[in-house]
Parts: sequence; C-alpha cells; structure tokens
Amino acid sequence: MLGTCGMQPCHQEVLKKNRVSLAKQLVLKELLEHLIEKDIITIEMMETIQAKAGSFSQNVELLNLLPKRGPTAFSVFCEALRETKQQHLEEMLLNAIPTLSNGIARLGQDYESSVPFPVRESCLSPKRRRWIGELMEHSLDNGDGPPYIPVKPCTPEFYHTHQHLAYKLISQPRGLALVLSNMHFSSEKDLEFRSGGDVDYIALEMLFKHLGYRVTVRHDQTAQEMQEALQMFSQLPAHRDVDSCIVALLSHGIEGGIYGVDGKLLQLQEIFRLFDNANCPNLQNKPKMFFIQACRGDETDRGVDQRDGKERSDSPGCEESDANKEENPRLRLPIRSDMICGYACLKGTAAMRNTKRGSWYIEALTSVFAEDSQNMHVADMLVKVNRLIKQREGYAPGTEFHRCKEMSEYCSTLCQDLYLFPGYVPRN
Repeated sequence: MLGTCGMQPCHQEVLKKNRVSLAKQLVLKELLEHLIEKDIITIEMMETIQAKAGSFSQNVELLNLLPKRGPTAFSVFCEALRETKQQHLEEMLLNAIPTLSNGIARLGQDYESSVPFPVRESCLSPKRRRWIGELMEHSLDNGDGPPYIPVKPCTPEFYHTHQHLAYKLISQPRGLALVLSNMHFSSEKDLEFRSGGDVDYIALEMLFKHLGYRVTVRHDQTAQEMQEALQMFSQLPAHRDVDSCIVALLSHGIEGGIYGVDGKLLQLQEIFRLFDNANCPNLQNKPKMFFIQACRGDETDRGVDQRDGKERSDSPGCEESDANKEENPRLRLPIRSDMICGYACLKGTAAMRNTKRGSWYIEALTSVFAEDSQNMHVADMLVKVNRLIKQREGYAPGTEFHRCKEMSEYCSTLCQDLYLFPGYVPRN
C-alpha cells in the first residue's frame, strides 16, 4: 500500500520537462501492466487512463498520476520503460536528472545492448506464510520503502588531495555494475518469496547510477543463468575502458553459496574466480566491489510478526530472513586481489529483510554510500554500515526473533584506498 509520501522533487521536475515528448511517444499497453505489478498504479487507475480518448490523452493521464505515487514511482517507471523496449525514453529521463552523472559518456561497448534484459519469471507463486505476520502483510508503514537519497559530490580539492594514494577512479562511466535479484523461487526447495527485494534492487540501481556506473539489473535467474550472466559480464570488452566494477547479489543463500530461483546453488568461489586477474584481464589491478544480500547459515526462512525498534518505521509483519531450510557443506572462498566484498551477515547467521523497506543491509549501504562517498573510502564506509547494522534491532514479542540482531561484515584484498570520487570529472 502506498503511503502519502510523494515522488522526489528532482524526478517530478524531469517528468515535467519531458512531458510533451513522453505524451507523444509512450506506448502504454504493456507498460501499465508492469506498473500494476509493482503497485505503482491500481487496476482502477489503469481503467481511468484507458477511458481517455486517444494515446496522447492516455499518456497525459498517466503522467498526471505518477508524481503522486510515492518515492519509488520514478525508478519503477524507468525500469518499466526498459522492460517494454522503450529504453530511449528511459535514457532521456535519466540524462535530464540534475545529478552527479551528468556528462557521463556512453561506452563504445554498451552492456545493456549486449545482454538482453530478461523477462521476469512470473509463473511462480509466492509461498503462503505460516505465521501471524501474514495477516499484517499490508499494514501501513512509510509506504514504498526508503526514498532515494541523493549522492553528495566530492570536491575537486578532495580529489587532488587524496588521489595519489588511491585507485585511479575517474573514468566516465566509473565502471559497469550488475545486479542479480532473485525473488520468486520454485517449489522444489523450501525457499520463500523474498518480499521487499524489489526495494533493494531499485535502491541499488539508483545508487550505482548516481555514483556514475552503467547498471544492468537481471531478475529471477536460475543458478546456471546467474553463472552465465556473470561470465558474460566479466568478459565484456568495455571493462578495458573503465576503472572499476560492481556486482550485487540479492537472493537466499548459505555460507559460500547463493541460490538460483531453481533452488540450485552457485558457489561464491566460482563468482570470484570469474573476476580474478587470470580470468578477467580487462579488470586486472582495478577495484572490484561485491555486495551480497543473502544468508550464510542454515536457519529457517520465515516471516514473523516483527517490526523495527524505536528508531525505525512501524512495520509489523515485515521482517524475514534470507536463509534456507537445509544444511549444506561450507565452501571455502578463494583469495583474490583488488577485491572488496560486503556481506549482509556473519558466517552461520541469517540476513534480515523488511518486506516494506527492503533488507537491513541494503538500506544501510545505500544510505552510507550516498552520504559519505564524497569524502570516505569504501572500506571505511563499510565499517560505518557495520556500525548501523549493529545498532539495529527487531521487535517481535512472543517469537524467537524478538530483539533479533544482525551483524554485517566485509573482506578485502584491496591494495590502495578506494574512493569513488562521485561527480568529479577531470579536466582535459
């Protein structure tokens, strides 16, 4: 259910400035279905739109509705444009945002054109919850989840003071980013629908774009499809022309592995192997960032009637874990160079996810990176993320999860400071 919070002012302004072009060019038939699926519009709203005479009037009606549909409406609208083959309109909007990514040049080798955006696997139904939290799944909280937090730019003075001890990170774009988000799982394994996962991938997509990365998001992949997507991504010639890369994995998992939607495991050591110096020469000696939102133990995956503590939104029935229901052998992670990997939780523990606000870890990560990448290197930012996660506490009276905690961590083989220098463009 949407809250009263509206779209970000900068996104409203972008829609306003491109209103005529959008009204003339939008193709609504499939687009509206995507917006209904994401709860941006209702079926009644779609009927109101379709009742207008002519495509131009229908498009105007949609544009009138969007700014009132919550802080994630803009990013979901952009995603729907991409999924309905209207990428030119998405690019028109993103290029018009007065953000740090202004002026970023397009790569000669465009990843999003080389890897077709996959169709969401919609045939899988989410599993029924067995806890009282099911009755409160749609309770009011703050609406669409956390709003997008603008990335603060670094100053030229900061860049010139710190660049000599840091990785070179001034390419335009800064690098390529791949986000793999699994939410709908087959019934073969006891892996439940990851409600709130949409908030996570949207937040990461927006963050990475505003940090200056070209981002591709892929949804609901089997283990084999994840492996193939990562393999293709790691071998892109475009990596030669950029200074870094990012990979984010959002799914259920165990220690050393992450689940595909088919219930099969992809080992993390295989993922890291694809990006090491031997197998990914285009990224040799360049920083590679990995962020993993998944459990690392064998704890039961279930929703509980739980909300965050006093300093968090009142969201009963919204906390879950990204775990599995069987024990698997632990898998040893290999050591690679120039990599840093952030994990949502410690070995043997569960990662918590709020079905309205998204996972604890991704919420903290996006908040810290938006605020502090202007003057803090990545390792220190992940320490701050750890601190925020340590302070957070769940609220679930009468359950084993009452006052539950999570502790994130990171491991690093970086050899220099890794500053993202958001917004800095070197003069020719």
